[in-house]
Amino acid sequence: MSWKVLITARTMNEVGAAALHRLRDAGCQVVMPPKPGPCSAEQLLELLPDIDAVLASMDKFTSAVLASGAASRLKIVSRWGVGYDAIDVPAATRAGIVIAYTPGLLDETVADFAFALLLALARRVHIGHLDMSTGLWRGVWGNDVFDKTLGILGCGRIGRAVARRATGFNMRLLGYDIQPNAEAGMIGVKFVTLEKLLAESDFLSLHAALTPQNRGLLGEAQLRAMKKGAYLINTARGALVDETALARALKEGWIAGAALDAFVVEPLPADHALRKAPNVLLTPHLASFARETGERVSITAAQAIVDLMNGRRPSLVVAPEVFDSPALRARLKPETSSRDAGEK
Repeated sequence: MSWKVLITARTMNEVGAAALHRLRDAGCQVVMPPKPGPCSAEQLLELLPDIDAVLASMDKFTSAVLASGAASRLKIVSRWGVGYDAIDVPAATRAGIVIAYTPGLLDETVADFAFALLLALARRVHIGHLDMSTGLWRGVWGNDVFDKTLGILGCGRIGRAVARRATGFNMRLLGYDIQPNAEAGMIGVKFVTLEKLLAESDFLSLHAALTPQNRGLLGEAQLRAMKKGAYLINTARGALVDETALARALKEGWIAGAALDAFVVEPLPADHALRKAPNVLLTPHLASFARETGERVSITAAQAIVDLMNGRRPSLVVAPEVFDSPALRARLKPETSSRDAGEK
């Protein structure tokens, strides 16, 4: 059996060599599109005919795409990364399409990047670099990080990894999560209301998954509720924040600054207000761009495709109930059915 595998994850060009070899060695025919993802729904409809699997970027797998004739052979979408909010997972499950992802592999590298942004923003590292690159020598006053209060919005694996880093700076740790967990408490995170988190944090770092309920969670009212000397760091999803309100908050000084690695529309439009906002540090969704981690994620995403092609159940699946569905498009070997393998 040979599957045609579409590669839309742009990272595979830089850190995916071993993963691509694994796919080809397993007998897969690798298809590289003219332009890497993220792909729109319209682009996917053009690319998907005769495709069995996609090693995916944040491509727009809408219900219409998943139910289309173009996707009639599609058996698995394996996400490079942990976010799957661009995929209509219930629609995929109804169609018998497996959605795989790579949770846990990006935790530490994203936490590294989030804390790097926090430090650079507080100590004006980016401004110092820009000054020096233009021939300017001046002192730019920042703020201390040690002994300050770090608020963590979303205390899952990445949020907890950031908290562990903050303990080395003797920071007071506050957390807000719709499902508070004991592991964060063991690190020293004190769970509080969102209102208290906003009011008391010197640094607010976002690590929540995007849901319909928390889209635009931080709007004008919430930004105004923060300390004037507070900093916002977002390495999660851009849509957690009302970007228009944030640009105004930076311009009018409601908060001291922001470091942003995720945006509602990516790439960030050239004329976007945040590009011209003061006291802002912008990076192009780089939090997961560490080579060692990228190579591991690439191989894991590829292995999910190889496993399913060979009748084995991938180990990291968003909706495991798909394996019990009569609509399942892939054929599993009897010994690896979901009931035999058990839920993980």
